[in-house]
Amino acid sequence: MINTKIYKAVYELAEKLMKTAAKDDRETFDALYAELRAICIDNENTDKDHPEQWETLADFTEELEGALAGYEKALEKAIAIDSSDHIASIGFSMAMLQAETGQTGAAITSLRQAKTSAQRTEDDDLKADIDELLEKLTTG
Repeated sequence: MINTKIYKAVYELAEKLMKTAAKDDRETFDALYAELRAICIDNENTDKDHPEQWETLADFTEELEGALAGYEKALEKAIAIDSSDHIASIGFSMAMLQAETGQTGAAITSLRQAKTSAQRTEDDDLKADIDELLEKLTTG
C-alpha cells in the first residue's frame, strides 16, 4: 500500500503537471517534474517506495527512452509487491510506448504480461484496452 502522504503529493503533482502541460508552461512543468522525481528518488529502496510514484514519473517523462526506463523500474517494483493492478497498468503504458517506437515484439510481450495480471483485477476498461491493442498489434 502506498503511503497516504506520498500518494497525495504524487497525485497533486500529477494534476499540476497536466495543467502546466496544457498551458505549455515549460518552466513550471520542469520544476514540478523535478519535485516528483525527487520524491521517487528520496523514497527509493525504503518502506515508502511504491510502483505508483515511478509509474506517474514515467507518465510525465517526455523522452521516450527515459519513460520506458521509468516504466521498467515501476514494473520491477510492482512485481516485487505482486500488485496485479500496477503490473497490468504499467505493462499497458509500456506497450503503448513500445508500439509507438516500432518495438512491436516488445509491445506484444508487455501486453501479454499485462493481460495475465489484468485477469486478477476488477478493471474491465483496462482489460478491454489491453485486448484491443494486442489484437491490433498481432493482426495488424
